[in-house]
Amino acid sequence: MKKTLVISALFIAVCAIIFAIFRLLGAAPSGSSDVSGGKVNISPDVLIYGWREENRSGVSSEEGLLKEWPEQGLSMIWKNVELLKGHSSVSFGNNTIYITGCDDTNDFLFALDEYGKIKWKTPYGRIWRDSYPESRCTPTVEGERVYVSSGYGDLACIDGISGEIIWSVKASEIYKGTYGSWGIAEALLIDGDKLYFTPGGHETTTIALNKHNGDLIWKTESLGVPPSYISPVLINYNDYKLLVNVTPRYIFGVDVSHGKILWTINHHEALGKKEENDGQILCVTPLFFNDKIFFTGGYDHGSILIALTENGRKASVEWTDTNLDVHHGGVVMVDGYLYGANWLNNNNGNWCCLDARTGEKMWEEKWHSKGSVISAEGLLYIYDERSGNVGLIRPSPEKFDLISSFRIRAGSGPYWSHPVIHNGVLYLRHGEALMAFNIQD
Repeated sequence: MKKTLVISALFIAVCAIIFAIFRLLGAAPSGSSDVSGGKVNISPDVLIYGWREENRSGVSSEEGLLKEWPEQGLSMIWKNVELLKGHSSVSFGNNTIYITGCDDTNDFLFALDEYGKIKWKTPYGRIWRDSYPESRCTPTVEGERVYVSSGYGDLACIDGISGEIIWSVKASEIYKGTYGSWGIAEALLIDGDKLYFTPGGHETTTIALNKHNGDLIWKTESLGVPPSYISPVLINYNDYKLLVNVTPRYIFGVDVSHGKILWTINHHEALGKKEENDGQILCVTPLFFNDKIFFTGGYDHGSILIALTENGRKASVEWTDTNLDVHHGGVVMVDGYLYGANWLNNNNGNWCCLDARTGEKMWEEKWHSKGSVISAEGLLYIYDERSGNVGLIRPSPEKFDLISSFRIRAGSGPYWSHPVIHNGVLYLRHGEALMAFNIQD
């Protein structure tokens, strides 16, 4: 009996020591769903923050970052595996990290503190109930307000401090919007007092709402097609602003002063497609640079460089390409070259480099699978969507130049969320898991 008691006491003591070591190291024991680790620095004074880094270009202005990573991978500051599932990226403001997720009924906005702990979560709209219902809207933060869209096209403005809904509008329903097979996947864009959204359908294509109350300011004519799964880009000219977006049939530009569509380009015709497909799956935000717009779509659809003239009031096709047809991982331009991953099939794709001036393919390289890409300090950060490999790439027109890599294992489902860099931290999401890694030099 005494021997049994001694063994039991020793076992308990050993377990206590192991648990204390995990606590000391700031790591949760295997199988724990607790938030683990340290603290990140979140800027309190971000004015507007949202999808795909600055100007939706995928290029971050962060400086002082690591130029190569440790062999064992980056140091994890914390991870949170208690989120609801989603594919959106993170946004920042009010000393808070914002991200979306969904349950079986609603999309939710989550607010996390600097330790990755959940401060509050607010249901704000109906999920998309068919294929891939997981949240896909990256929150747009302006001051103390956060703007989100649900998979079913419900829009909401939420108090970023308290989580209270300020206003909400079932925009797709009210403006007779239509849906593709995967619902709505738009990160809302704020411009002065306006908020832009693309319901598509036969009543209108794009609408501008008053960001303060959700009331309609204007709506464009209808292009007669559903929306794509794309978040638009806003171009500032000296006398007006141009909103550029894509539907399954057209690339189009809108004068946002009054909602007039200035031009359309039928991308099926431009790419020599014999049949127009209003179910064409397009997910990549157009990339604007030097009075050009780069459009790309997967499924062997191809890419187009559009030249803008007369301050964006006219548009024409400059070149087309069939090599870099990005599925949904985005594209960046660094030093005159375009980088991204093409689509070979739904499970595979290669990484590519094009000359932005001519569309000439510089190289194409297999690295795990296709995925998402962003850039900072002249380097590329790529995230393989199939198995969670993360790579640091030295961009070059000569070759695919991998500097460092490691693999993400926490979370579940495809690795579709785009990476985000903020204050020396790399944020990576995988389904219900969000991880923060130190990349400060």
